[in-house]
Amino acid sequence: MHFNDLADDTEDTQHSPAERAAAASRSTWVSVAVNIVLSAAQIGMGIVSKSQALIADGLHSLSDLVSDVVVLFAGHHSKKDADADHPYGHQRFETAASLALGVILLAVGGGMLWSAAGKLQSPETIPQVHASALWVVGIALVAKETLFRYMLAAAKRVKSSLLVANAWHARSDAASSLVVGIGIIGNLAGYPILDPIAALIVGFMVARMGWEFGWDAMHDLMDRAVDAQEVEAIRRTLVDTPGVSGVHDVRTRKMGDMIVVDAHIEVDGCITVEAGHDIAVNARQRVLKRHRVLNLMTHVDPWRRPDLDHVPPATPPGAAGPR
Repeated sequence: MHFNDLADDTEDTQHSPAERAAAASRSTWVSVAVNIVLSAAQIGMGIVSKSQALIADGLHSLSDLVSDVVVLFAGHHSKKDADADHPYGHQRFETAASLALGVILLAVGGGMLWSAAGKLQSPETIPQVHASALWVVGIALVAKETLFRYMLAAAKRVKSSLLVANAWHARSDAASSLVVGIGIIGNLAGYPILDPIAALIVGFMVARMGWEFGWDAMHDLMDRAVDAQEVEAIRRTLVDTPGVSGVHDVRTRKMGDMIVVDAHIEVDGCITVEAGHDIAVNARQRVLKRHRVLNLMTHVDPWRRPDLDHVPPATPPGAAGPR
């Protein structure tokens, strides 16, 4: 499953933006508490037991703590109401925060790779790891996997892409703890080089996750559309609106966890402008109620009549035609 996946249901009629923000804040504070304890234990025990891999895992947990702070900051600002400078609201604070989180993870992962590569160049300097490091790895693995499942469930319930990203960051920590455990076991079995190799793998995992977060966030900031399944669900809601005979040119762009939609609806060309306007208002209200749509701009077209929006512009008198 990709970290940006939310839920199979393309409608969200149960949660207001305030409820989604409250759920994100609650689960993120749980993550803050877990990461404070884990990062201190992993880094401290890593130094005592002379395990570079465990120290790298602790830095990974510390980067989780930084990402939690970013999530809380973004959640606070994205709740602001629309204003003159931001007529669609501040939901893209979440997208910008995801981009910042990706950059942070890339930097942390790059530092881990550099440090581990240095150790591998001088294998004779790799120390023997103390067995106590395994206990910390086991506790971290269980804690991170539990945290991932808790945060992902909350994210899917309120459909928060930023919270999904943070949950998968927790899952990456669980995977890295598993790799670290294997490296420490190998070190204890007489293969010291496996400890920095584990640190190298953890660094790669962190950097890769940062790249994915940053790349996805950058595309969202460039007005990427939502997936075809969700577009079709919105189109179906419009088509099912009484008075709407057809729908075309449905365009979407992401605005944080919300969606901005433009659509052309077709109505009977013989009805009054007022009646057509009422149909468009009803269609808009139905979409806003049934989907995570922030705003819907409708364009009313006459059904089965020539649509000037799709007619090539006439050649001005005296202008040269195509050669």
